[in-house]
Amino acid sequence: MDTLSHGLWGSLAFGRRSKKSFWLAFFFGVAPDLFSFGPFFASTLLGFAPWPDFSAHQSDPNLIPRYVHLLYRPTHSLIIFSAAFLLVWLIRRKPLWEMSAWGLHVLYDIPLHDRGFFATPFLWPISSYTFNGWSWGHWWIFFPNVAVLTILYAAWWYRRRQQRKRYA
Repeated sequence: MDTLSHGLWGSLAFGRRSKKSFWLAFFFGVAPDLFSFGPFFASTLLGFAPWPDFSAHQSDPNLIPRYVHLLYRPTHSLIIFSAAFLLVWLIRRKPLWEMSAWGLHVLYDIPLHDRGFFATPFLWPISSYTFNGWSWGHWWIFFPNVAVLTILYAAWWYRRRQQRKRYA
């Protein structure tokens, strides 16, 4: 799934209590992609690395530097997410529910990535198994995702607006 959608789904599912909660869930929703692909994209935008030539229809994972693949494993692992979630829970003595957007990100990526380009290593470091799903870039996945997000956010916005009118 695209990074923005991950943030929006995470915020919708775990960040509806307040603006702070919304943005924290949004951050955790985009964090797996931000921390794996972010350094690479920043280095290309700053001119330190060349932009890969994805002129072919199928993206070639070999055009992405090795360190991105190495960062992708822990950031897209349900095992690592669970350990981090429990550690934060133990430190805070209460769960940080917005952090669950990270787990939701991984769950969405499992069926929405194929083995040809960044399949999700959700059991890493215990197993290297990946599910051969469907690319989120296909129109029949991408456009319904955008449509459902638009409908759900419009309904959320409408409901909040109605509640504010009642209390005004």
